[in-house]
Amino acid sequence: MTKRTLLRGGTVITAQTVGEVLPDTDVLIGEDGTIEAVGPALDAEAEVLDVSGRVVLPGFVDTHRHTWQSVVRNVASDWSLTEYLAGLHTGLSKYFRPEDTYAGNYLGALEALDAGITTLVDWSHNLATPAHADAAIAALKDTGMRAVFAHGGGSRQWGAPLPSPHDHPAEDARRIRDQYFSDNTGLVTMALALRGPQFTTPEVNAHDFELARELDLRVTVHVGDGYWGKSGPIRKLRDDGFLSDRTTYVHCCTLGDDELQMIADSGGTASCAPDVEMQMGHGFPATGRLLKAGVRPTFSIDVCSSNGGDMFGTMRTAIGMQRALDNAPSVDTGEVLERIDLSCGDVLQFATLDGAHAAGLDHVTGSIAVGKAADLVVLDDRSLAMTPLNNPLGAVVYNAHPGLVRDVFVQGNRVKKDGVLVGVDYDRLRSTAVASRDYIVGEMPEAHLDGSWHPDLATQQ
Repeated sequence: MTKRTLLRGGTVITAQTVGEVLPDTDVLIGEDGTIEAVGPALDAEAEVLDVSGRVVLPGFVDTHRHTWQSVVRNVASDWSLTEYLAGLHTGLSKYFRPEDTYAGNYLGALEALDAGITTLVDWSHNLATPAHADAAIAALKDTGMRAVFAHGGGSRQWGAPLPSPHDHPAEDARRIRDQYFSDNTGLVTMALALRGPQFTTPEVNAHDFELARELDLRVTVHVGDGYWGKSGPIRKLRDDGFLSDRTTYVHCCTLGDDELQMIADSGGTASCAPDVEMQMGHGFPATGRLLKAGVRPTFSIDVCSSNGGDMFGTMRTAIGMQRALDNAPSVDTGEVLERIDLSCGDVLQFATLDGAHAAGLDHVTGSIAVGKAADLVVLDDRSLAMTPLNNPLGAVVYNAHPGLVRDVFVQGNRVKKDGVLVGVDYDRLRSTAVASRDYIVGEMPEAHLDGSWHPDLATQQ
């Protein structure tokens, strides 16, 4: 049980509907960690936190992150997709011990919390042994955040040859389902991170999706990333009867328009990772095309060994790129657009309620509404970049950054207070992460940490 807390007088972005902003509004957090009331001048017996002048919004939802890579962050910032596959998937990844997986997940999940991401889909695809999976789950639980552990197999499944003839490790997935997630409750739940028809044989793909049905789990799967994505993966899933409203399709950049419509018709959801997609040649982010097809996009940090791990930067990349794409035809024709289609309110919705929907958690989190979990973020009002607050939606999308995340609540628990994560030993966290990084990189002599390292594609196995 949490203590009742009253957030008094904030500018509340509810995300219940696109663009809903409630000025001078209170949010009452009940003892069970849910939102008890939302409105002006609430009268309640509770600890009062004065948030007047500050923006209160739902915690962000990251729908796809390879969190284990946090300890080798930025090694891939100048890499192509080919270099990433060689340097990480057939390179550094094989040196991760269970304790390194724990260190990566713990660091990455806390990084997310620190930046106002209260729900994380952990796309965990470096699980060499059951001990690695146990470590990844333990780290997520130790942070106190809301997370979906998406079990994604290990190097055997993701290495050569492609398409892979190796099934998803069903025995360990069944063990984890029974041991940790049998009742679908708690802050951490489970999904399957499958390779899909782009990267597996038809027989293996069928095995993997049937496993998800057997275990009654949601699926998250890469599709439409770069040249591979032009192979018609959604058509193949449709033909095999595997399209579902319980599947999130990650990237979608190079899918055909007909495939995007198939996703919409099946009730599926989509996750866009604009920073990685543009860097690693996946294609232009599919934000606008998804919307046109009737699919609400969500956002992903994705490869945290390459780009930053906060939602503010991701939102800016996504809105900037999509607005450029929307404006491009008028640049060629000379036509003057009267109004921009994609709004800041839309983008905030993608990062909150729509993300919760893709994670299967929109009944629990993603918006500020009575009965939902109090997964909340309070932004500091002492930044000149946010003063005066003339357009709260625009200010969050274009001006805010992780340094403004003053308070974070997960299920009513205040996990970040006055700008500092609660109960986190920062010195120990840093030393553990550095030690893990040093061990992993030390096992691969050709790796350098000065930004100059590019994997030798000819020598990688």
